[in-house]
Amino acid sequence: MTTLSFEAAAAALAAVDKNVPALVRDEVATRLLAQDPTLWGPDAEAEASIRLGWLNPSAASRPLVGQIRRLREELAAEGVTRVVLAGMGGSSLAPEVITGTAGVELTVLDSTDPDAVRAALATGLQETVIVVSSKSGSTVETDSQRRTFEQAFTDAGIDAKSRIVIVTDPGSPLDEAARAAGYRAVFNADPNVGGRYSALTAFGLVPSGLAGADIEALLDDAEDALEILSDNAEDNIGLQLGAALGGTDPLRNKVVIVDEGSGLAGFPDWAEQLIAESTGKLGTGLLPVVAEPGAPETASGAADVLTARLVAVDSDAEPVGDQVVVAGSLGGQMMLWEFATAVAGRLLGINPFDQPDVEAAKVAARGLLDARPEATEPSFVDGSVEVRGPAELIGDAGTLRDALAALLGALDADGYLSIQVYLDREAQGELAGIRPELAAVTGRPVTFGWGPRFLHSTGQFHKGGPAQGVYLQVTGTPRQDLAIPGRPFTFGQLISAQATGDAQVLADQGRPVLRLNLLDREAGVRELEAAVRSLSAEGGNA
Repeated sequence: MTTLSFEAAAAALAAVDKNVPALVRDEVATRLLAQDPTLWGPDAEAEASIRLGWLNPSAASRPLVGQIRRLREELAAEGVTRVVLAGMGGSSLAPEVITGTAGVELTVLDSTDPDAVRAALATGLQETVIVVSSKSGSTVETDSQRRTFEQAFTDAGIDAKSRIVIVTDPGSPLDEAARAAGYRAVFNADPNVGGRYSALTAFGLVPSGLAGADIEALLDDAEDALEILSDNAEDNIGLQLGAALGGTDPLRNKVVIVDEGSGLAGFPDWAEQLIAESTGKLGTGLLPVVAEPGAPETASGAADVLTARLVAVDSDAEPVGDQVVVAGSLGGQMMLWEFATAVAGRLLGINPFDQPDVEAAKVAARGLLDARPEATEPSFVDGSVEVRGPAELIGDAGTLRDALAALLGALDADGYLSIQVYLDREAQGELAGIRPELAAVTGRPVTFGWGPRFLHSTGQFHKGGPAQGVYLQVTGTPRQDLAIPGRPFTFGQLISAQATGDAQVLADQGRPVLRLNLLDREAGVRELEAAVRSLSAEGGNA
């Protein structure tokens, strides 16, 4: 039996008291469980009518459990024990949480960085199966990764078809192509579930189950949670969490998510995509900020910040200030946050199932790949770092530190800083340490995202949400580029186009963007960290 708990204080509690009675009167819980597409208004009805399958995960997912178990046993008998997942956004974040929480190994490849792809290829190819997850198969990242692994298997004398497993929607171009190619297995997910709600569908279950996670127990927990969430009652914690997220007045639209020993490895990163992509549109929405315990945002007292603390089920933690405290098992928490996000969408007056601004960066990247323009000259070079930005932002800055100070100077009192890093998150993972430092310098929420995966997550909020952000983009010259079989561009060219395209879209919307390219990654990371420390030591003053 799953255990879920929720407590709120101050502004969050006021939002619960104000909004939950109306949600109960409107029978939102039972209507949601009945997959009523009218809950979000007439403009959302068509999309919602084909996006509510996540509320009945067993229908499509239970039959997969045995199939996944048998395939895992077959692969193990052949000595194939390493699972690589090629997926983006919802296709990668949920399996990473599920396997991390279960303590089983899964190599998640959700990057187009040449160094990251090369590292995934370099380890245990003889023992590797790759799971390629994409609703349509048209996702350029996963298609490029599939092509590369297929070629690598063949070059190593391995029957590539026997090492490729596909997860996709039924009837998709990838579904048809994979079956025609004779790949090892093709699993179809429920087509009536969007990517960020797909944790308990084939997209979450296939790679996790092949890696050894107990996916049957995960589904059991989720179904138990649905029982808890189905009551039209004021103590329904799904309604309460949804009200706390979407119903504060004025809206606390920066939701700082802190894991304080929940035991759910990486859960805030999964929740980040769910919330940002579901709510960030029409000039409103909720910006999730994944932060560390004791992060500056949690003690800022800012009027636009709500802190969500994730704790263990046996914790006696209580909310203080403007906080909520949430606990539960993984399957239960996934269902709870999906339910609450849908409720928050109703309160915000938006459609929580579309992502109208995600495509803009993809279009820009494709245009750059087709045109292949020359790289623009940097505004200046400081050590190993090329600095690019509009003159009105950079001004007379001539050092990396001064350029950073200029960007922070463009931050409004209700704004946020978004750090977007297009590097290898394993090799350059220490760079995430600048997030809390810059949060302390600015006194404002700071997000940190690895590119290009954040384009399938917070990227929607950056373009569709309120125009409150300033953006620090970090790219780097790879040690060695990597060709993509059958494509006229390399991984290096692809990730460069994705970064440039996203920066272009943000700039076209009038958002301040400072771009840093590390000519030498190791040296550049050290120089960037030193520049941030300098700002921190001087309080961020230019």
